Amino acid sequence: MGWRGQLSRNLKELRFLFCQTSLASSQTRFPILIRECSGVRPQLCARYDMGVEKGMSLEGLSEAQITKALEDLVKAGATLKG
Repeated sequence: MGWRGQLSRNLKELRFLFCQTSLASSQTRFPILIRECSGVRPQLCARYDMGVEKGMSLEGLSEAQITKALEDLVKAGATLKG
């Protein structure tokens, strides 16, 4: 199964934070919007079981790099499940 198919199985919550107008957040604006906050730096946070959270900055990343970051967070959830 591809990593996208594991999204709902491995994550409890996924947060994208980005500014709806800044150039730094331009590649972060996906067709699926989770949350927009004016003036924040783009970042991605994932919450797993037992309150474990992981996050990373998305500032300056390309769309491909952001997709890879999301993939890595989903895969990390699979390893946390043991």
